[in-house]
Amino acid sequence: MVRKFITVLAFAGLAAAAKNEPAEAQKRVQEADRVLREIMDVPDKGIPQDLMDKAHCVAIVPSMKQGGFIVGAKYGKGVLMCRKAHGGWKGPATVRVEGGSFGLQIGGGEVDVVLLIMNASGAEKIMKSQFKIGGEAGAMAGPVGRTVQAETDAYMRAEILGYSRSRGVFAGIALSGSTLREDLDDNEALYGSRMTSQEILDQGRAPAPNAAKPLIGTLNRYSMWEKK
Repeated sequence: MVRKFITVLAFAGLAAAAKNEPAEAQKRVQEADRVLREIMDVPDKGIPQDLMDKAHCVAIVPSMKQGGFIVGAKYGKGVLMCRKAHGGWKGPATVRVEGGSFGLQIGGGEVDVVLLIMNASGAEKIMKSQFKIGGEAGAMAGPVGRTVQAETDAYMRAEILGYSRSRGVFAGIALSGSTLREDLDDNEALYGSRMTSQEILDQGRAPAPNAAKPLIGTLNRYSMWEKK
């Protein structure tokens, strides 16, 4: 009971700290572009090229907050981009990640998170209004290194591969148990209309906003569509 109460308090505190006005949505898209560029500009520590080439969708959550004493908590807001049929990129849709990790976590901090959604099934699930990572979609920590050939069966079967960067350290991360939700308020701030992730990413109901063009350029620069 005490652990549950502490978890509720931790999430409430992180959610309050991460709450932004809708005008912050464009800035978050720009931050997502910066995070991806900085990660991929380090050849020996970036995301493997062959995984970027095979990814159906990419979620980027800049400065996801971690905190809590004894029971940890996570809360972050970011963007989700998905491939077009010919390999270009649609989006962004905006998302929130919420999740807890049990164990001794003294203090708190912020971490940049990148999730690669590796197949059509994972892409379909991630466009839902919400889903649980590791529950509805299998997830695992991704390998690191731009030149690494991640051809093992485990990596190829995973629906979601996770990465994190904190204090300059980049590594694979498993976010099992975390929940990813669409953010209708930030979608409205970006597009001027209240749309779901599916309407933006699957149905293509609106062109990409100007704020997303640098991020689309970065994704095109670091990935060449290699449909499996």
